[in-house]
Amino acid sequence: MNIEEIREYCISKPGVTEGLPFNDTALVFKVAGKMFALLDLSEEARGLTLKCDPELAIELREQHTEVTPAWHFNKQHWNTIDTSGSVPEEKIREWIDHSYDLVVKGLKRADREALQKFI
Repeated sequence: MNIEEIREYCISKPGVTEGLPFNDTALVFKVAGKMFALLDLSEEARGLTLKCDPELAIELREQHTEVTPAWHFNKQHWNTIDTSGSVPEEKIREWIDHSYDLVVKGLKRADREALQKFI
C-alpha cells in the first residue's frame, strides 16, 4: 500500500480526523481525539505505526520482519510496519482496523455513541 492508499483507508473510517501535531512528516489519525495511527511521510522511513493488542503485537513481530516495536511509543501496545516491505495490503488494512477498533473500544460510552452518527 502506498501512502495515499493508507491515508484514504484511515480517513474513510467513522469519525476520523487527521493532522500533523508533531512535525510535517508525521501524519496522525485520530478517532474522538485519540490516536490510532501515525503515518511517516518522510522519504527515508516509510512506516505506519498502529496500536495493537499486546499479545498480538509480539506475535506479529515474530511473524513479520517488517513489524517492529514502535519508536517513541509504548512498545507493548504499538507496532510500526515498514510499508516498503512485502506485507500484503489486506494485512495492513486488517491491522489498521484492529488499531481503530481498540481505540474505539477504549472510548467513553458517549463518544462511542456519537460515532454511530457517522455509520
